[in-house]
Amino acid sequence: MAQSCNRNTPVQMDVYDNNAFNGKDDFPRKILSQLLGSNGPVHAVTYSASPGTYILTGSADRSIRLYNPIPASPSSSTTTTTTSSTTFITKPSQAPSTTPPQGRLIQTYTSHGYEVLSLSVSSSNATFASSGGDRAVFLWDVSTATTIRRFSNQGHTTGRINSVIFAGVDDSLLISGGHDTTVRIWDVRSQSSSRPVQVLGEAKDGITSLAVSPGGAGAEVLAGSVDGRVRTYDVRMGRLVTDVFPGAVTSLCLARDGKTVLVGSLDSKIRLMDRSNGQCLRTYGGDGNANGDAAGGWTNKEIRVQSVLGGGERWVVAGDENGAENSNGEGRVWTWDLLTGKLVAKLGVPWGPGGGKVVVGRDGKEKERKNVVSCVAWKDGGFGNQFCVGGTSGVVTVYGEA
Repeated sequence: MAQSCNRNTPVQMDVYDNNAFNGKDDFPRKILSQLLGSNGPVHAVTYSASPGTYILTGSADRSIRLYNPIPASPSSSTTTTTTSSTTFITKPSQAPSTTPPQGRLIQTYTSHGYEVLSLSVSSSNATFASSGGDRAVFLWDVSTATTIRRFSNQGHTTGRINSVIFAGVDDSLLISGGHDTTVRIWDVRSQSSSRPVQVLGEAKDGITSLAVSPGGAGAEVLAGSVDGRVRTYDVRMGRLVTDVFPGAVTSLCLARDGKTVLVGSLDSKIRLMDRSNGQCLRTYGGDGNANGDAAGGWTNKEIRVQSVLGGGERWVVAGDENGAENSNGEGRVWTWDLLTGKLVAKLGVPWGPGGGKVVVGRDGKEKERKNVVSCVAWKDGGFGNQFCVGGTSGVVTVYGEA
């Protein structure tokens, strides 16, 4: 890049106007449905483009599934299949049950040879992109369930592709970031070449997350890295701005106006950052926050746990790498008020119809399990009335208004 700016000043706390939002707590706590079918942990969830009618999931079983989260029948239940290593929800049953209703599986997409780690849907909903352990970016036709292109020529050289996202006018570009420390930009419209049009290689460790500035041009690309940096590339001006964080960066979520970005890192903190000057506006999670609120208990030190903006950007919503403190295998979702940083909700995420224990190994003994909730998506880019979460159980749980 032609110019570089390193904003490594200590994190400072600015104060929002806490009177700016005086609405009631209407956080959607009700479980609307569960999305079943995965034969392994779910690593990626995303809604279709506005209005967000459908949900896509990416799984360790190398498959992508498209669901309608609205149940066909509120009384349907499930059975489970037990393997030598773990138990996952596999097929529906008509037996009566008190478990949440099932969403409807519309289509399954199966071309990946390895786990699926990231998904991005085009604004037209006609195509979507996926990435994972294959060292290639897949471009799919939604209706035919076939791959249109695979971007791999002079692509990521080692390890996984952790993140992929559409960018540019009319989704003309795909941007990918991977374990090989590079960000690569691909031209979707070009039929003559599958080589990247640009490679950004400033990171010193793997790229975990990507975001693109709103407005259509996609001129600014944000890349979060294990090296504890968020790098903002202005690809038109040839300028790079680097913001430094205390831990490996694992999650990025841009506000709709592009002025702030939510950054999750492995120091057990989620930060709302002012992009214009690199100032920290608010901190969430950890052992507490600047307001002295008893929001401690949320920790993130080991794995990538996603955090997003939701409820019209009133809330910060994050998964949980620890799970609930009970024997039912529940996961947890944490929610904070964006402006005050106070804890709004801590929801239990059921493992699924399989129950509270899992058979592990050939001895047939039941052992406790932990439902790590690692991926979160909010309908309509954070402005809908619904969100969904996924993780190690292989079940995606959909929450909405009561």
